[in-house]
Amino acid sequence: MTPDPPAPTLEQLRRCSIAVDLGASRTRVYLRNAGMVVDEPSVAAVDIRTGALIAVGARAETMSGRTPAHIQVVRPVVGGTVVDVSMAQRMLRHVLRDKLGRRWLRMTVVRGMTVMRAAVCMPHGSEPIARRAAVETMYGLGARRVELVDTLIAAAVGCGLPVEQPEATMIVMCGAGTTHLAVLSLGSIVAAETVPVGGDAIDRAVVDHLRTRHDLLLASQAVRPLHQVLGARGSAGARTAEVHGRDVTSGLARSVVVETEGVRRAMRRTLTSVIDAITNVMRGCPPDLVADLADRGIMLAGGSALMPGLDLMLHEAVGIPVHVAPHPDTVAVRGLGAMIEARIRPAPRDPLAV
Repeated sequence: MTPDPPAPTLEQLRRCSIAVDLGASRTRVYLRNAGMVVDEPSVAAVDIRTGALIAVGARAETMSGRTPAHIQVVRPVVGGTVVDVSMAQRMLRHVLRDKLGRRWLRMTVVRGMTVMRAAVCMPHGSEPIARRAAVETMYGLGARRVELVDTLIAAAVGCGLPVEQPEATMIVMCGAGTTHLAVLSLGSIVAAETVPVGGDAIDRAVVDHLRTRHDLLLASQAVRPLHQVLGARGSAGARTAEVHGRDVTSGLARSVVVETEGVRRAMRRTLTSVIDAITNVMRGCPPDLVADLADRGIMLAGGSALMPGLDLMLHEAVGIPVHVAPHPDTVAVRGLGAMIEARIRPAPRDPLAV
């Protein structure tokens, strides 16, 4: 894996007026002195006959699986990496103009000169081609300069972790397609690892379990009603949940009652690689930092951290406390926003205390 280039200084970040988190699931934009102005799915719908952009964001997401053949629903960002620069630019330009109107034009050009500076979150260990794609995306929107910040550091700041203190903090960013985790101390990453497993893979494991065990076909979105039951703690006996889908044999609509313990086992099998990565990262840290982690625990962030029961499963597997960050899906862009607004303050003595 290619090492990341030197991180921008706080002084460089304070010159930025916009912070962008291009995620596989959602795109978020934070403006200086305005807060988060965009929080939309990273989805676009395109007419492949004419190339016209039909819809972006939430409206495009609702079209997935429901469009005629000439309309294609695409995701220009995969695993935090821009895979289609042109489409990412069109998607961002559309949502920013929709949210900001003329204000967006005033931000990018003043007296005929491009003035906007942007800060962008990048997954840890991103390849040069991925970093270049992010930079080109922002240049196409009118940015004069682009600063790339490690998503793990931005997320740790957004969680309120004391990243600049000489003590260990561990953050696990569980996204839609990948999970990034790292131990940080003194403002730098001590050890980190990336696993190609995220919330989508967990949902697919549940879908496969229901198809194999109950001959039921259902979309990944239909798994979400199970999450509230899966997150219940201290329940006596086997909990059950009713799931609606399509019968494998007849193709007709059918409902089944499933025991959620079997669903949990399917999820745990998918989480094995994440648990192994946590163990490997801890092995790569000095003993004093590992002792800090045993006391402070792990901070769980990312959109999939909202999946009920995920923190409990990780805690049972690794044996140390696991805490879910407040608003875990937006910690990266909020942390980056704190950097560009120079609002980084010393963290409380024990922000993970429960």
